[in-house]
Amino acid sequence: MTLIILGLLILILGFVVRYQNSPISHYGGYMRIIGFVLFLIGFISSCIVQIGTGEVGVQILFGNVQNTTLASGLHFINPLLDVQKLDIKTQNYTMSAVHNEGAKEGDDAIRVLTSDGLEVVMDLTVLYKVVPSAAPDILRSTGIDYTDKIVRPLTRTMIRDNAVYYDAVSLYSTKRDEFQNRIFNSIEADFKKRGLLLEQLLIRNITLPQSVRTSIEQKISAEQDAQKMQFVLQKERQEAERKRVEAQGIADYQKIISESLTDRQLQYESIKAQLEVAKSPNAKVIIMGKAGAPVILDSK
Repeated sequence: MTLIILGLLILILGFVVRYQNSPISHYGGYMRIIGFVLFLIGFISSCIVQIGTGEVGVQILFGNVQNTTLASGLHFINPLLDVQKLDIKTQNYTMSAVHNEGAKEGDDAIRVLTSDGLEVVMDLTVLYKVVPSAAPDILRSTGIDYTDKIVRPLTRTMIRDNAVYYDAVSLYSTKRDEFQNRIFNSIEADFKKRGLLLEQLLIRNITLPQSVRTSIEQKISAEQDAQKMQFVLQKERQEAERKRVEAQGIADYQKIISESLTDRQLQYESIKAQLEVAKSPNAKVIIMGKAGAPVILDSK
């Protein structure tokens, strides 16, 4: 468009100079040729526009945004149209406490108050993209800076509004997925109204107050000690059960032996032992007592 205007100005100036009685009037012809060439180049370049991969072109005629869009590729358009390109690829917006990790420098994490009145710090990443058919509406109502006008404030507000339904420990542990899904559903509907598609919401980190972290660590330590004691007690019970079974076995054995041995059987076993000794080739001394079995001594 600039070349067209510049070419027209030089072309008009060439006609004016050509018909004036001045030393430079003979340059009028050259100026008209230059003006025509510039006009022609500007006209041709204004009629051709290329939309890159992952982009959509929105046509604007004298400030009026057209409803039709241009897809990726080469297009021939009205040279009076201005084309604004919007990125329709997946974009991410990160808010983090780590320096230079988020979209803004410094600490950009979200600080929220939970139901128990504690301040929790969250790092968050939003994955979203522009809906191609809604690009004209976005440009008309919001502009190209939709990230700062929609994505950032809406996400931070929804997180703060939903965090008050959870206590700090639940957000950190058992209710984290539920909280993330709840925020996703809340933001998705508002994004859709504004021509944005929310693809994923990632709560990357949740930082609890130091007092809460200390309490959690103490609780975990106490639970580990309790589990260790349960293991020791279980081991002692098993050892006691083993000893009881062993003692019961010994008692049962002794009971069986005592019930099965009679005086006659003992006398018989004694006689058998004496016979074995008597059969020995060694010399023996036999001491006969008044009662009971004789005592046999080896003379060696």
